[in-house]
Amino acid sequence: MQRVLVRTYGCQMNVHDTEKVENLLLHHGWTLAEDLDCAEFLVINTCSIREKAEHSLYSDLGRLREWKQAQPGRVLAVGGCVAQQVGDALLRRFPQVDFVFGTHNVRWVSAMAEAARAGQRQARVEETASLERFDLPERHPDFVGATPGRAFVTVMEGCDMFCSFCIVPRTRGREISRPADAILAEARQLASGGVCEVTLLGQTVNAYGRHDRRRAETRRAHGAAAEDDPGTIDFATLLGRLADIPGLARIRYTSPHPLFVDDALIRAHGEIEALCPHVHLPVQSGSDVVLERMRRRYTHVDYLRTADRLRAARPGLVLTSDVIVGFPGETDADFQATLALVRAAGFVDSFSFKYSPRPGTAAAELPDAVPPEVAQARLEELQALQSQQTLDYHRSRVGEEVAVLVSGESRRGGGQHAGRDQAHRVVNFEAPQTVAIEPGDFARVRIVEATPHSLIGTLADPPAGVRTSLKPSRGATDRGIRIQGIPG
Repeated sequence: MQRVLVRTYGCQMNVHDTEKVENLLLHHGWTLAEDLDCAEFLVINTCSIREKAEHSLYSDLGRLREWKQAQPGRVLAVGGCVAQQVGDALLRRFPQVDFVFGTHNVRWVSAMAEAARAGQRQARVEETASLERFDLPERHPDFVGATPGRAFVTVMEGCDMFCSFCIVPRTRGREISRPADAILAEARQLASGGVCEVTLLGQTVNAYGRHDRRRAETRRAHGAAAEDDPGTIDFATLLGRLADIPGLARIRYTSPHPLFVDDALIRAHGEIEALCPHVHLPVQSGSDVVLERMRRRYTHVDYLRTADRLRAARPGLVLTSDVIVGFPGETDADFQATLALVRAAGFVDSFSFKYSPRPGTAAAELPDAVPPEVAQARLEELQALQSQQTLDYHRSRVGEEVAVLVSGESRRGGGQHAGRDQAHRVVNFEAPQTVAIEPGDFARVRIVEATPHSLIGTLADPPAGVRTSLKPSRGATDRGIRIQGIPG
């Protein structure tokens, strides 16, 4: 048996890239190893957004020297953003690494693994604008995602925004969007296999197709043939067509850029039932001075206006965000402006980080670095504010009944189940043993308690003495689900 293990650092895009690697290798005869000791092939899928993740990789590679030497024939590969950024320097620094593949070269992993077993060390980090990078096989029958019932779908890769702090344009390349027909075909295939929630992925996901449409309009104006059209459509239109696919009860997307939240997308949140009432909309700072230095191209007023319009279109919509503290030149007044925006926007949750300088970015050359102890204190103050806002929101949900897409057993233990509601909040709940609940099921749950990290609930009015499947009917939307045996 050829057994492979894939370790993942980083964002949801990296998590999905790991799924692509695993699925690809299953199609080429590999099986997935349960742990490192029984693996003949290890892939480390890396992140370079922050310095800490990159250092974690190097420490990991140092420890893996013994693993590599313990069994002849073992193969060690590094992929992802660090691989794209550093390339064959990883081969020179770490002789235990057999090959390196960049973010545009996932489809070559199987061939590179075979070459490594024959003694060839290589790095493939070339960038490509070809759509072939999206040409990967359908889900293998043995592939089991980490979140049953849910799946990621890549709609675009790369970024052309060049925020001063961000290394993504260097590690993921320029924006390139998949044809809509390919996206819809993948979503249909996933739905036919039991997936009822998809999350559309892209570095600036709501910028999907913008360059293609502009170029197509220019070509048509000069008499180009219709077959030259790249096949992308407006992002809001794409959401609507996905919502028409039978079996898809929920649609999400991440991460959008505030600049591309247009009228059509706002209308979509009010009109498309399956589009979840949750938007993760990165803001990064509440200070206009810092936002300009970050090259974010909006002001705090612009951001709050967008937030208000989204909530007006979909009452109850939950907003979450990303926030950076300690950016070069950030003053106490700038930080207070960030706290003020977090309050005004009413974020239900946020990912917050201390600024981490990345090589090759414009911000790495900026003066007036914030002392580490100041940045740490600001981070703790921000996180304390966010924790209170999250708890307040969770408390406001007590007494509600919600549809929860079950992911598996709760981390809280005690026989509890866990899943997420429409607002993407974690819900832990108990259910009688007479009711069969499996990952990928929907469960109707009554919220009875709130914590800063999750909602706590109980199964709503389960039928006594009856063991019941909780699978939703094919094609039902989340708001309209009637779960067999349980009142809707």
